[in-house]
Amino acid sequence: MTEQIRIIDAKDHVNEEVRIGAWLTDKRSSGKIAFLQLRDGSAFFQGVVLKNKVDEAVFQVAKDMKQETSMWLTGEIHEDSRSHFGYEIEVHDIEIIGNSEDYPITPKEHGIEFLLDHRHLWLRSKRQFAIQQIRNEMIRATYEFFNNEGFIKMDPPILTGSAPEGTTELFETEYFDKPAFLSQSGQLYAEAGAMAYGKVFTFGPVFRAEKSKTRRHLTEFWMIEPEMAFMHQAQSLEIQERYIAFLVQGVIDNCAYQLQLLDRDIETLKKYTKLPFPRIRYDEAIEMLQKAGFDVQWGDDFGSPEETYLSDQFEQPVFVLNYPKAIKPFYMLPEEGRDDTYVCADLLAPEGYGEIIGGSEREVDYDKLKAAIEAKGLDLDEYGWYLDLRKYGTVPHAGFGLGLERAITWICHLDHLREAIPFPRMINRLKP
Repeated sequence: MTEQIRIIDAKDHVNEEVRIGAWLTDKRSSGKIAFLQLRDGSAFFQGVVLKNKVDEAVFQVAKDMKQETSMWLTGEIHEDSRSHFGYEIEVHDIEIIGNSEDYPITPKEHGIEFLLDHRHLWLRSKRQFAIQQIRNEMIRATYEFFNNEGFIKMDPPILTGSAPEGTTELFETEYFDKPAFLSQSGQLYAEAGAMAYGKVFTFGPVFRAEKSKTRRHLTEFWMIEPEMAFMHQAQSLEIQERYIAFLVQGVIDNCAYQLQLLDRDIETLKKYTKLPFPRIRYDEAIEMLQKAGFDVQWGDDFGSPEETYLSDQFEQPVFVLNYPKAIKPFYMLPEEGRDDTYVCADLLAPEGYGEIIGGSEREVDYDKLKAAIEAKGLDLDEYGWYLDLRKYGTVPHAGFGLGLERAITWICHLDHLREAIPFPRMINRLKP
C-alpha cells in the first residue's frame, strides 16, 4: 500500500512512491509536461506530470484544474535542488477532492485592504505560511525556555475590573450589573502567582483601545509576561536577553526554510544571539538623541523615530534603563538616589522595530504603592487585593512583558504587525 505522507517528510522517502493531500497554488504546462505548484500545509513544492508516463485523463486533469483545487496525489519523490524546499513529486495519479473556481487571490499583485478582507484565504500564501510557522516556533520555544528555567504557566483573567497600566484606553463591557474591561495585561495577576510559586509566566491575548494606525499597533495581541520573586532588575534583564537569544536561535535552527521564503538573512539574525545586549540609561539616550538633532527633552517618551535612531547605534537589541516616572505605570520601584525615575527598562529591537519588551522591578512597600495608586487617581478598592501582596510576606520581585507580534515582526522583517497574527484586529478592522 502506498504510504500517505506530508511533503515536509520527503527526505525520508526519496525515490519512493507516496500519497499526498495537496492544494494547487499555480501551474504551467506545455504539450508534454505540466508543472504544478502545490502546498500541503507543511511546505510548498512542485509536482511534475509527464504526459508519456500517465494516463491521458490524468494529464488532462493536471492541465484543467484551477487555483486552490484540492487533490490526492500519488507519485514518486525526487530531489529538486532548484527549489527552496529541495524536493518535488513526479505525479503518477491525481484524484480531485474539491474543485475551486474563481479564487479571488490570484498570482498578480493585490492591495493590502483587499488581502485583509480575504485574510481567511490570504493565510494560504507562501509568505503568510512562513510567518505563521515562525510564530508557531516562537511559541514552542517560549514554553521550552520558561519550563527549562523553572517557571510555571498561569492564566490570568481576560475580564478585569481595573487597569494595570492606569489608562482609560480600555475596552469596556457589561459584567452583569457592573462594568468590566478586557485585560490590557496579566502582570498584576502574575505578581500574585510569583508570590505563590516563585517564578511564573502568563501567555495570552490582551487588548488596547488605542486609536492608533501605526505599523506597531494592534488592538488585540498576545503577551508573554514572566514574573519572578526574590529577584532584582539586573537579574531580570539577564533572563530577558537570554530569552530573546533563545527565541532567535530557535527560529534559526528550526525555520531555515521559512526564513528563505521570506528572504530573511540568517547571518543578521545570528548577531542577535550574542550576549550580553548593550545597556544605556534613559539619560544617555536623551543626550544621544539631542546630539543627533532630535527635538526631545528629558521627560519625553520615545516615538518610532527616536527608538529607531537609538537601536541603529547598536548591532544587537539594546536596553534603555530607568525612564522618568511620569511616563511609566505606578507599580514600578523608584530608583535609589533619584526621585524622578523608576528601575525599569525597555528593550529596543534593531532595524527600526522599536520596543519589544518592557519590564521593571516592582514597588514592594505597601504605603508607597498605595500612595502611587492614589496619585494616579485609581480606585483603591479595585487594587485592595494587589496591595495585599505587600502586606503578607512581600519580597523583591521583577518582571517583564514581550509583545509576541512585535517580536515576530522584527524577526521576520515585516513592514506591519498585521501579518504577524492570523486575524489582525485594528482600529478599522473587526473581520474576518
